[in-house]
Amino acid sequence: MITNDVLRRVRYALQLNDKKMLEIFASVDNAIDENYLHSIMEKEGEENFVFCRDSLLSLFLDGLINEKRGKKEGSSPVILPAKAILSNNDILRKLRIALNFKEDDMLNALASAEFPVSKSELSALFRKRDHRNYKECGDQLLRNFLNGITERFRGTSGKDA
Repeated sequence: MITNDVLRRVRYALQLNDKKMLEIFASVDNAIDENYLHSIMEKEGEENFVFCRDSLLSLFLDGLINEKRGKKEGSSPVILPAKAILSNNDILRKLRIALNFKEDDMLNALASAEFPVSKSELSALFRKRDHRNYKECGDQLLRNFLNGITERFRGTSGKDA
């Protein structure tokens, strides 16, 4: 999934307005202006579309964690190195932390999107990359998880986002 789509779907699912989005970005020392926010919220192919860098999405998710769970004392935002890629597994992990989801919450979100996975499949997504049972999170699984959290927080299908 492209990072713009993830950002747009998270915003829709959690009902975040422009002001709240800008506050989340600012909370991780990455203040952006409203025009840039609108540009990264555009869909691919639209006139003002600007690609959202992986580092920007990572900072936003870190800000969302701070917003939902509280900021850790003495911690500062971690900026991805240049050309580093934020994997779907990383996105899923950060969303899980921000939303304070336990295993059952994750499974329920996926089941509500009609994409059931087993507990062992889910735990494989959160293992370290070099673990023998590690599994890559595919775009379809991430998309369905985002649809599931949209269903949970908005009561509507995430396909509208």
